[in-house]
Amino acid sequence: MNYIRTAMLLAAMTALFMGVGFLIGGTGGMMIAFLIALGMNAFSYWNADKMVLRMHNAQEVDARTAPELYRIVERLAKNADLPMPKVYIIDSEQPNAFATGRNPENAAVAASTGLLRMLSQDEVAGVMAHELTHVKNHDTLIMTITATFAGAISMLGNFAFFFGGNRNNPLGIVGVLVAMIVAPMAAMVVQMAISRTREYAADRGGAEISGNPMALASALRKISGGVAHVRNEAAEHAPATAHMFIINPLSGEKMDNLFSTHPATENRIAALREIDRQMGGRGGVKPMAPAGFAATRRNDEPPAAGGTQGPWDRAPGRDDEDDQPRGPWG
Repeated sequence: MNYIRTAMLLAAMTALFMGVGFLIGGTGGMMIAFLIALGMNAFSYWNADKMVLRMHNAQEVDARTAPELYRIVERLAKNADLPMPKVYIIDSEQPNAFATGRNPENAAVAASTGLLRMLSQDEVAGVMAHELTHVKNHDTLIMTITATFAGAISMLGNFAFFFGGNRNNPLGIVGVLVAMIVAPMAAMVVQMAISRTREYAADRGGAEISGNPMALASALRKISGGVAHVRNEAAEHAPATAHMFIINPLSGEKMDNLFSTHPATENRIAALREIDRQMGGRGGVKPMAPAGFAATRRNDEPPAAGGTQGPWDRAPGRDDEDDQPRGPWG
């Protein structure tokens, strides 16, 4: 079904792209748009993930440069029966994360430095499990290609705005206005509708993979609050990628509506509470503590007396060298 959905999406976006080309340049413009669309389909399939990572200045890390995050992703990938994805860190104070890649064998997950500073181990595990669900469901291909097409259609709309279009098309000046305004909005609506549907499914999958729905719910609440107060400059310059993040990096929506890129956070948290109830509370699974880490406390427990209040507690018995800042987020 995911491959059928991807094919339908590509056909719809290609048709929309060609329609905008016709409104701008007539039959010749439509043929040029068709050829461009074919090239974009091929290019997006093989390279869109690299483009998105580059747009957000993501840096690849490994078990040496980011041991905590890498081990969490490694454990979750095993839980999900997935190949180990590449792991990236985005140097951004806004807490957020996304996944990309054309298939599970060529996938990548990315988390921001702000997210790693703000969340506990269990919460980070919930977020990464959510992103791995996108990988497992092949959502990353759909979402990455959609981002590429939405950006291209918006670019054509801007071209029509500055240079005008073919006013001899069947719709005349109305057709030019459609190319300028309606087509980019239509691409945005398709993009957002896909994102909203897939986010609920990824929340459920993330809860099942991590075994801790309420840790993911807590993470969503913290991320939503952080996004509302911290601007993400890279996302502002590449708004077509907004639907790829776990929480919309551009703005916080209060309700599920036609123009929201994500479901409302409160609705997602309510759904996770129901999943937690169905799983018997905390999913009936001990909170995840990857090898080399101490088990983290419950999300509603206060820190132990004298305990650390940094992003993640240290395992007991580590020497002074291990207490030094590690990983790109320090």
